[in-house]
Amino acid sequence: MTKVAPSMLSADFSKLGEEVRRIESAGADWVHLDIMDGMFVPNITIGPSVVASLRKLTKMPFDVHLMIQDPVRYVKAFADSGSDMLTVHVEADGDIRGALKSIMDHGIKPGITLNPGTPIESIEPYLDLVDLVLIMTVQAGFGGQSFKEVGLSKIGWVREYADAQNPRLEISVDGGINRNTGKLCVDAGATVLAAGSSLFNHSDMGKEIALWKGYGPNAEQ
Repeated sequence: MTKVAPSMLSADFSKLGEEVRRIESAGADWVHLDIMDGMFVPNITIGPSVVASLRKLTKMPFDVHLMIQDPVRYVKAFADSGSDMLTVHVEADGDIRGALKSIMDHGIKPGITLNPGTPIESIEPYLDLVDLVLIMTVQAGFGGQSFKEVGLSKIGWVREYADAQNPRLEISVDGGINRNTGKLCVDAGATVLAAGSSLFNHSDMGKEIALWKGYGPNAEQ
């Protein structure tokens, strides 16, 4: 069954606690949290203290996407805040392999991600260390962008690797995901759909999540 991870970037930031409870009651699998530092991407979002505050409200896995330079600097802070998964960008400055090892040393799951314009082969040196690959189908750092189909071939590339080397590898996709593009991604091999506005703006998030969870090889056409 496909996992669904609503992205808090599209939540109402004036009531984040209520929004977390909302997605939990809607049947979501993970909480996707985007961390932006104003350097790797122009925008700035939340830090470890906010993650720690939300952690008190739910036991749902926190899928934390670090859009920051030299991410090893903040591994401990986000691990201590209650993150279950920390994903770093292959394009970020700093020791990426060292960051992934540090994430493992802190007892949480490491992930690697890349932007649409980055060749998929760039993540290959890190695949032996990760539990999650996040395929960005929009440029990291901004919500509300349109889905880029170049991501589908990248999902397929990772799917082939996972089938041969690590069947437990989670393949997540983020950016312009809705009921149509989400199905395309699952058909290509994705196991997790991270989405913002198409879930938070939906009148019945629970019904939408249930629909997405039904995507997969055995789903009805």
